[in-house]
Amino acid sequence: MLAIDPAAHLARVRETSPLVHNITNHVAMNSMANVLLAIGASPAMVHAREEAAEFTALAAALTVNIGTLSPHWVEAMEASVLAASEVGHPWVLDPVAVGATRYRRETGARLLALAPDVIRGNASEIIALAGQAGGGRGVDSTDPAEAARDAAIRLARQTDGVIAVTGKVDLVTDGRRIARLEGGHPLMPRVTTLGCALTGVVAAFLAGADDRFEATVAALACYAVAGELAGEVARGPGSFAVAFLDALFHLDGEALAERARLEVDDAP
Repeated sequence: MLAIDPAAHLARVRETSPLVHNITNHVAMNSMANVLLAIGASPAMVHAREEAAEFTALAAALTVNIGTLSPHWVEAMEASVLAASEVGHPWVLDPVAVGATRYRRETGARLLALAPDVIRGNASEIIALAGQAGGGRGVDSTDPAEAARDAAIRLARQTDGVIAVTGKVDLVTDGRRIARLEGGHPLMPRVTTLGCALTGVVAAFLAGADDRFEATVAALACYAVAGELAGEVARGPGSFAVAFLDALFHLDGEALAERARLEVDDAP
């Protein structure tokens, strides 16, 4: 049996159907909502600064994605984070292309200072957020997840949170433990915003979880197995997107026990 049981975390999400408030980018909203519904959570997208914080207090978890920034959205993000912290609900930061422009770097630094429970990004984004020079190109990553290991451990210790670096092999650390997960499918990067949608799934798994690290690892394991299953029947990116939603919806403990590939060690 795996040291972390993704099936148990998935069962809790489906039993509780947590409301996840997503301040996410324009491109991601539809796919993120569909992915959250397929996994068993309840999605909401509320961006207006006049109501975002108030709505956050009603939700079980919050995600903040900086993909399509504007000053009003940044104000809503910061207010919502403070609201989530006030009621003790977790929030997840998705630092999309954080190293690409000065505005993104400044916004990323402001949000980082608010101590996310989890940061989920590709290797280049995590390296940039940690202040190193990465090989990012827009929202893509030219760095493997392992290249961000030291930056991820440092960020985890700095924020007292969890860092999830996603790529061909995912890496998750809370500064004390480090997990590596294999799986997924090569077509996943060919479908836009699947990474953004994963951030919402992480938030859903965090809601009500006792251990943020284990919940994050479980979320990534479920996503990887669903991607693997979808890839077996898909003929291209279009059919993969549909098959992936179906795979998430039908995902069960048997598939996770058979296919989830993860290892957990002490962080160096």
